[in-house]
Formats: sequence, structure tokens, C-alpha cells
Amino acid sequence: MVSDDPDDLDAGPLKVLGRITVASNATFLGRIGTTRVVYKPVAGEKPLWDFPDGTLARRERAAYLVSEATGWGVVPRTWLRDGPLGEGMVQLWQEAPAGADGAALDPVDLVPADAVPATGWRTVLDGEDGDGRHVTLVHEDSPALRRMAVLDVLLNNADRKGGHVLPLADGHRAGVDHGVTFHVEPRLRTVLWGWLGEPLTADERAGVDRVRDGLAGDLGTALGALLDPTEVAALAVRSTRLLDAGVFPSPEGEMPAVPWPLF
Repeated sequence: MVSDDPDDLDAGPLKVLGRITVASNATFLGRIGTTRVVYKPVAGEKPLWDFPDGTLARRERAAYLVSEATGWGVVPRTWLRDGPLGEGMVQLWQEAPAGADGAALDPVDLVPADAVPATGWRTVLDGEDGDGRHVTLVHEDSPALRRMAVLDVLLNNADRKGGHVLPLADGHRAGVDHGVTFHVEPRLRTVLWGWLGEPLTADERAGVDRVRDGLAGDLGTALGALLDPTEVAALAVRSTRLLDAGVFPSPEGEMPAVPWPLF
């Protein structure tokens, strides 16, 4: 039922303002009262060979719940509700103006191979651009991005592109686009490989602990309504494995280690 309160995010009228054309699935900028949101209707999801049809919106909601359980607030508020094109995922819009935090580079960036910053950045891979120039994929070496990388391990995120890392004006980094997550087989594809093999911090271990503990209570119940039981069980296994290893994992499985395109 539509609410009489236009600012009711769960049931207030959702108005579509335009389509976000860079997204692979149908994605819209919308507004609920005075609040701008991203709206992804289930009807606009393209079928994938390795994920069940019509499940991406629920996976986005589940990723938000796990993010909240860590205590890090990586994923903006995400919920399920009806809209002009049917039920879908709705997420608070994040303003990410260029240079908002004073950084010369984006949190994830391609730079000339001979211009990699000397400090404060991690190198992921080297390659050539479309013009044959040697370039290097780098990301910032920050606690905010480390937490996002840990979250991606838990989510088994198969699509952490550079464009899915949003720098906010206060220095926070928001992660978006979590539709291809929670697969039971290794699927981690990310541009955030810069800490491979390095020990987790106490804060990072505590966040993973909170997720593992939550799976035995309210978090597990909530995820059970969104995911297959085998996917929830696989999350528990990943949490335990990450805590037991105590380090950022290496790529595994047969899938590429980075998404394509990178941004």
C-alpha cells in the first residue's frame, strides 16, 4: 500500500527521474519525497548463467545487511519495495563529486606505469590501454578501502569494479552494486587486491566476528528470507575461514581475479 507520507521511504510514492545508462541492468535515479534513490526493478534484471533469475535485488539487500553487521557502513541503506516498474531494490543515492575529499586520484584509478604514487597507494596489475601505453591499476591504501575489501571477501563479490567505489566528501568510501554476490563457489572478482596475504587488523577481525556471530541470530534469520540456505551456510564458512587464516586471501577458483571492464 502506498503511504500518504511522500517521505515514507518504504511506502511513499517513488518517482522515476531518469535511467542510469552505464548500468548493465535496468537502473533508475528516483525520488521518494525529497530523498533521491537508486531503483533497480527485478523485471529489469538480465539473466545470468551462474545466478538464479530474479535474485539480484535480494542479493543487494543481503549485502547491505552484512555490511551493517560489520559495523562499517560500507553499503548505503538498501531495501526492497514496490515501484513504478514493480518490486525492486532501492538504495539511498550517494553524492560523489570529483575531488570532494581533495584527492588527486579516484580511490581506484589507472595511472601511467611510470607515474605510480610513491606512498599511500597499492599496485594491483600492469597492462596497456587502448593506445598501447603502459598503465598500472592502483587503489588507495586506506582503512576505509581495506574494510570494503574484507566485506567483499565475505560477500564473495564477483564484480567489485573501480566505479563501484564511491568517494564521499567526508572521506568515507561507499560500495555499491552488489547483485552478483553470495555464490556458493569461489567468485571473488575485485580491483582491491593490494593487500593480498597481509594480516587483518583487530578492527577487521572484529567486523568479521560480528557477522559470524550474527548468522546464529537475527542476521541469519534475515538472510534466510533473501538467499538460498546453501548461500547463507557458505557465508558462515567464508567468515570462519577468513578468521582462521587471519590474512587477505589470494584469488581461487577458475574465474578471473578482476572484473572486466575494470571501471
